[in-house]
Amino acid sequence: MISAFDLFKIGVGPSSSHTVGPMIAARDYRARAAGFDGLARITAEIFGSLAWTGKGHGTDAALCLGLLGHEPATVDPDAMEGYVAALRESRRLEGMLVGVSFDPATDLVFNRTEMLPLHTNGMRFRSYGGCGEMLDEYVCYSIGGGFVVTEQDAAAADPIAYPLPFGSGEDLLTLCAETGRTIPEIQLVNELATRSQAEVDDGLDAIIQAMFDCIDRGMVQDGMLPGGLKVRRRAKRMHAALNERSLINSRPPHEIVDWVSLFALAVNEENASGGRVVTAPTNGAAGIVPAVLRYLRDFCPGWTPERGREFLLVAAAIGGLIKRRASISGAEVGCQGEVGSAAAMAAAGLTSALGGTAEQIENAAEIAIEHHLGMTCDPIGGLVQIPCIERNAFGANKAIVAASLSLRGDGIHRVTLDEVIETMKQTGADMQAKYKETSQGGLAVNVAAC
Repeated sequence: MISAFDLFKIGVGPSSSHTVGPMIAARDYRARAAGFDGLARITAEIFGSLAWTGKGHGTDAALCLGLLGHEPATVDPDAMEGYVAALRESRRLEGMLVGVSFDPATDLVFNRTEMLPLHTNGMRFRSYGGCGEMLDEYVCYSIGGGFVVTEQDAAAADPIAYPLPFGSGEDLLTLCAETGRTIPEIQLVNELATRSQAEVDDGLDAIIQAMFDCIDRGMVQDGMLPGGLKVRRRAKRMHAALNERSLINSRPPHEIVDWVSLFALAVNEENASGGRVVTAPTNGAAGIVPAVLRYLRDFCPGWTPERGREFLLVAAAIGGLIKRRASISGAEVGCQGEVGSAAAMAAAGLTSALGGTAEQIENAAEIAIEHHLGMTCDPIGGLVQIPCIERNAFGANKAIVAASLSLRGDGIHRVTLDEVIETMKQTGADMQAKYKETSQGGLAVNVAAC
């Protein structure tokens, strides 16, 4: 099982795989290297998709921040640029690695010619002594959603004995039938294997609050997004227009769609600017789950904190299945693995919160993934802006449609969730590398970056 607290991580933009993961990896290596006698210098080398689009995704800055001891959940987004600038100037690390050399200009290498064996998002850290001798080499991979693994991690089994494990959608439905429990109840029982009830409740509430805070902040920010594409923020103007229209009692029937789109745009504009976001399950798709959750709070009757927690527990159950049986990484299977997965998670969470059965929840997740199959990851200029931001608005609204369709049915459907997840995995395997977060195909080459 994958915990809700693994899938939903509070961090910073613009990318869970290219920003959050590398920052975590570098911070982990900082702790590892601190014990080496005679340590004088550290280097970092990144490969594959990290190398191809790392500049636009802030991978270089993330590695610097991690080696300085910062972590995504607590680093001040407004101070990050200053931290990195100081390191570029001093070329020396601080704290437990005080005096150790790390020059981002020469010690951080973007290797676009090699690939490490286990995943396209590979990283290699090395430590050297005062005479230039190599003391240590450490290879790890940022596999999407802020998850970082080593070769040893990839081969290791899950050591936790969860009370109600499930490895497929079919397993999950069978558990519901055999135990009489709902999907959120099953996920909660498993979460309680490693946390108390209070810790689970408080943790989920903190995630929900961080999601809503991100929406609120995104709706009041203005100006251009960083990176050179000259993309102007839209959420503030859209928010003002929607509020004005509602005041003069002229709401068109589709206005709720506009609000859902606004919520998603607000989050992903914050993400693109390096602000505080929640990985859900990735940063590139971070606006979908919060937008649908906000829709549940603001437009559906009967909101309670318990309904919000139920939403996230169900979303985590579905997201965990997708991650384990396929991928949530755009660098591995294209954007279907990011936006498609997020839409499935949101659709399932909403269906449950609105009273859907286990079969209807599974159906909603299946519908959402099915209608994102084949979506490529082709960010223009290597930035998480075009087409990423608008895709979140579409994904959020498609999630609501998927939930609505499933709730109008009886849960009986021809294509299963397991079948559509397997199809996504196969489609991703067949997809050419240029369509998987390398910015070498699709919109990334057919639209001028500047």
